[in-house]
Amino acid sequence: MIPSVFNKYFWDVDVKNLSRKPLFVIQRLLEKGDLKSASWVMKNYDKKTIEKAFTTLRDFSPKVANFWKLFLNIPEDKIVCLQKPYQKMRKSHWPY
Repeated sequence: MIPSVFNKYFWDVDVKNLSRKPLFVIQRLLEKGDLKSASWVMKNYDKKTIEKAFTTLRDFSPKVANFWKLFLNIPEDKIVCLQKPYQKMRKSHWPY
């Protein structure tokens, strides 16, 4: 169960069902959260699961992905949101 202090990061979903979606929880807390939420993620999920979030989900910003790439020692070519085709598509939708 996710502590209620993190409910503010899940304004658009039912927090009661989040325990079944660990990659989504990891993505949301590392992308939108603060130091407390990042610490909670590190304590409650193993490194392999956190890495899987970066290697399967595209919803991370490049800034966040680069930080965790270095922190967790994940090869850049494994992180989906840092791949050139995705970056190109992302810029075509939001060119700023």
